[in-house]
Amino acid sequence: MSDQVFQIIAIALYFALMLLIGWFAFRRTKNLDDYMLAGRGLRPGVAALSAGASDMSGWLLMGLPGAIYVAGLVEAWIAIGLTIGAWLNWKFVAPKLRAYTEVAGNSITIPSFIERRVRDNTRVLRVVGGVIILAFFTFYVSSGMVAAGIFFESTFGAPYLLGMFLVGGITVLYTLFGGFLGASLTDVAQGLLMFAALLVIPIVAVITMGGPADTVASIEAIDPDLMSLVSGGTVVGIISAAAWGLGYFGQPHIIVRFMALRTPQEATAARRIGISWMILTSVGAIATGLIGIGYFAQNAETLDDPETVFLRLSQILFHPFVAGLVLAAVLAAIMSTISSQLIVTSSALVEDLYRMVARDSDASQKSLVMLGRVGVLLVAIVAIVIALDRTSTILDLVGFAWAGFGASFGPVILLSLFWRKLTNWGAIAGLAVGAITVFIWGNLPIGEVLYEIVPGFAFALIAAVVVSLATYRRNADIEREYDEAIAMTGSVPTTPRAQ
Repeated sequence: MSDQVFQIIAIALYFALMLLIGWFAFRRTKNLDDYMLAGRGLRPGVAALSAGASDMSGWLLMGLPGAIYVAGLVEAWIAIGLTIGAWLNWKFVAPKLRAYTEVAGNSITIPSFIERRVRDNTRVLRVVGGVIILAFFTFYVSSGMVAAGIFFESTFGAPYLLGMFLVGGITVLYTLFGGFLGASLTDVAQGLLMFAALLVIPIVAVITMGGPADTVASIEAIDPDLMSLVSGGTVVGIISAAAWGLGYFGQPHIIVRFMALRTPQEATAARRIGISWMILTSVGAIATGLIGIGYFAQNAETLDDPETVFLRLSQILFHPFVAGLVLAAVLAAIMSTISSQLIVTSSALVEDLYRMVARDSDASQKSLVMLGRVGVLLVAIVAIVIALDRTSTILDLVGFAWAGFGASFGPVILLSLFWRKLTNWGAIAGLAVGAITVFIWGNLPIGEVLYEIVPGFAFALIAAVVVSLATYRRNADIEREYDEAIAMTGSVPTTPRAQ
């Protein structure tokens, strides 16, 4: 059999496993709460690996190694910032959000939680939140579609559109039927596959090159600055890269995992599992990019597309079937993120927009689940249309969407959980200012110098605080829910009770 046949067999087995897991989840999805939040029954390990896999996407196996391959270790500041941000998110946001969303009317989406938290009766907040989710997740899902097309094009020489439609179709299928549980369980399998691949490839590559010393020497022979965290970078550039960590507080497809935990206390175990996974996989991705520099220089080979360094090393170093499993890890990274984002956008359409104008009695649970599935399909179609244009890199698309969510939802989520005086108008101002700043800043020349999440987060935080202080009126129900959420986490109040 040819190499490609072995690889195709491995990938076909992976696809079959994902569809099987989706069917398993479908059998256990009975109502909208099951479809959108798995009935708040995720175990810590499932929540942690699911959050990690849905977070990292094709960026971890393609975008990050490609950036390291081009510019060296200075690009690792993105991974450093993300790891710090993820730890803070699990430590402080996860337990409080899990408790507060249950106390606040058993909210199953981020916009519905914020609306309940600040008692917004205008419905403006839910509309603004839902629109932001739809807008930025469309770009985010598109980045996954682009990665899928590039994957099949560079690996098998298949048409870009074929790869995009194949991966997109299978992901939509198991998400459509399996819902949040299907996305979470497939994320676990995908996270473990990514973990194995990112550890094995750099280890085997280093052995092939003669050991760690020879590997480092071959990289430094090209340019010693490639092994430096600061050489070649600027202060603003490093701040921009590390600022990716700010985005964690506002990523709906990640923090929804916190809401699905069985109890707030299980966030501790989930944090330990999730951060360990993240550190090891990030180190593996960074090592893959660095090793690729020396390996391809030794063999007088150049890469037309730096974002394929992980794919090329796997094809060179392993038996075709094993290489196929490694390639499946790339698909796992892509598909885990797409599925999670499709579920969140579907929930925005159904829970945050449709149910805003239709009473619960207007539709049965079965009908609402069906509407959720229609939402998954619609968002996927729009994302595919955007992905037909390949002018942007995976990292560009992910960066824009990440900044949009981090700058809009991030400050509002933090204030919702840790500041009693947040008001509905303050939350609306924060969401709007963050999203608008990212759109404007990201399309200005200065956006190439300073990552748009930095001004977006800062302006949104200021807007939310200033407007809240101007419109604050004490509400006994809000105070009661705030205290109940604190009691559920077993923590102490972070701010004194408003007088």
